[in-house]
Amino acid sequence: MKYQRLHPWDISPSEAIQIQNQLKNRVCLEPLQQPVERVAGADIAIFRESQEAFAGVVVMSYPDLTILEKRGKRVQISFPYIPGLLSFREIPVLIKLFEKLTHEPDLILVDGQGIAHPRRMGLATHLGLIFNKPTIGCAKSWLFGRYREPGLKAGATQPLVTDQKEVVGAVVRTKANVRPLFVSGGHKIDLEASIHFTLTSCRGYRLPEPTRQAHLFVNRLRSV
Repeated sequence: MKYQRLHPWDISPSEAIQIQNQLKNRVCLEPLQQPVERVAGADIAIFRESQEAFAGVVVMSYPDLTILEKRGKRVQISFPYIPGLLSFREIPVLIKLFEKLTHEPDLILVDGQGIAHPRRMGLATHLGLIFNKPTIGCAKSWLFGRYREPGLKAGATQPLVTDQKEVVGAVVRTKANVRPLFVSGGHKIDLEASIHFTLTSCRGYRLPEPTRQAHLFVNRLRSV
């Protein structure tokens, strides 16, 4: 996969914030422009006591969700852990993995935020701009916005809104009676489609299968 060199990565946190504020004007949230036949999930596990990390990308067919390809790597992370700036810590690693894929995905799901971010530039959004691909943020934890708890049945949703009443995502119950996910469009996809592909990619688990398989893959790499 080809990617766009939108900015340098060897930067300070203050420079990273400036880049986010510049890039947010390029984000396009629109209905999907092409059919989805392949989806990818990405995950990174970073050791708290060091800068060592394991990263993984899994590509699956859609809608049957058969694994087509896996790419993994043990790496060193240089950018510090700062909430709101995780994309600068993780994307340089993910670029190396996506570059090697032989099955190019039509849609990318990540365990992180899309535009549900203080500067509208979560991991999924930043990654979507870098690769010019539709991306969805499927975060396990809350970062930004206000919401009401959705119903307990699978498929229940509630909007995630700012203080200015702007809808930036949805709180989605992907499995009955378990904690919801925080879903938001990353780039080149709207919220309705983001919710749809999140739910249709779940197979009885809380996480969508692409990100769940990427998480399992990364954990296997760690144990080798």
